[in-house]
Amino acid sequence: MKPVDAHLDEILAAVRPIDPAELDLDDVLGAVLAENVTSPVALPPFDNSAMDGYAVRAADVEKATEERPVLLPVAADVPAGEQAPRVVEPGSVTRVMTGAPLPEGADAVVPVEWTDGGTVRVAIHRPPALGNAIRRSGEDVRAGDVVLTAGTLIGPAQLGILAGVGRRTVRARPRPRVLVLSTGAELVDPGLPLGPGQIWESNSFMLVASVRQAGGEAVRRSAVGDDPAAFLETLTGLLGDADAVITSGGISMGAYEPVKEALTPLGTVRFEKVAMQPGMPQGFGAVGTRNTPIFTLPGNPVSSFVSFVLFVRPALDRMRGLPAGPPRTVTATTTEALRSPDGRRSYLRGVLNGAEVAPVRGQGSHRLAALAGADALIVVPERVTEVPAGTAVEVIPL
Repeated sequence: MKPVDAHLDEILAAVRPIDPAELDLDDVLGAVLAENVTSPVALPPFDNSAMDGYAVRAADVEKATEERPVLLPVAADVPAGEQAPRVVEPGSVTRVMTGAPLPEGADAVVPVEWTDGGTVRVAIHRPPALGNAIRRSGEDVRAGDVVLTAGTLIGPAQLGILAGVGRRTVRARPRPRVLVLSTGAELVDPGLPLGPGQIWESNSFMLVASVRQAGGEAVRRSAVGDDPAAFLETLTGLLGDADAVITSGGISMGAYEPVKEALTPLGTVRFEKVAMQPGMPQGFGAVGTRNTPIFTLPGNPVSSFVSFVLFVRPALDRMRGLPAGPPRTVTATTTEALRSPDGRRSYLRGVLNGAEVAPVRGQGSHRLAALAGADALIVVPERVTEVPAGTAVEVIPL
């Protein structure tokens, strides 16, 4: 059987980052920058008030106390967005709102909480330090500064700075578009009645959610039956501009394996046994005129999920232009003894609690409820068949 690491290496060698495109801010969340972004202006672009209060000359109010407040006339109001130039003359104040331009001559802002809130004349009870509550121009970003570098994953904060420096579009690698297909004549969409021998289809919903959680866009199609020709026709008709395809089911050694029967004659998809449990049958290759990567995963739900974690998610990282490799692991102590077949790397479902990990009850590859109660995969190496309780093990957090 093929080693797990070798299978992942071949996948990562075959997939390529998606070509960058000019993306609008509304579409760039989860994309990866393909350019350095510089600011054309300083941020803040002008000195402004950090609080609602009064712009003052600090020397005018340096003797203010609670017992003997300094009384000064309010010469003007300056709201945020004010464009007319203002000046604070000696012996007066200007009422300012948060974000309002700092009037000329002011060297401090007195928070409204330190005053009686007057609008014609104000009583100031505490003296501010020079520069109090003033945001200086350029203290965050100077004009010409690089605010984001190529390779940065764009989250909410990164979107904020893109907008803050005036960018409406940016060159980035879009989220991969993934087509998800399940196979099996026994599968029925949730919400529909079950007939004899039928089950509700869950894998495609789980895989679509996994793709979205991994930063991709996913399109799900209703399950295809066990006819290889029907599967190939459906796949060909849906490929479109998909960046990748994930199938589940139809790749084992028995009869009625439509994915394997349909794709093997193409010569571009290889089906192999990988030395792992769950998830031994695996397939990977390319389909269509654009050589779209296709991941053919086992049909048992736990096998399908574990295969996604080990192989598909790293490939999506590579396609997004991010560092790609095996899933991150942590070390924890198992609370119970573990067993694993010789020659296969096991990924046992477990619950991680600090420095300890406990295997869940029910490790069968069909045990979807047990998977739903897990938050980690406990890794048992290929040549280890028994792990005593209290042993340190490698764990993949989910």
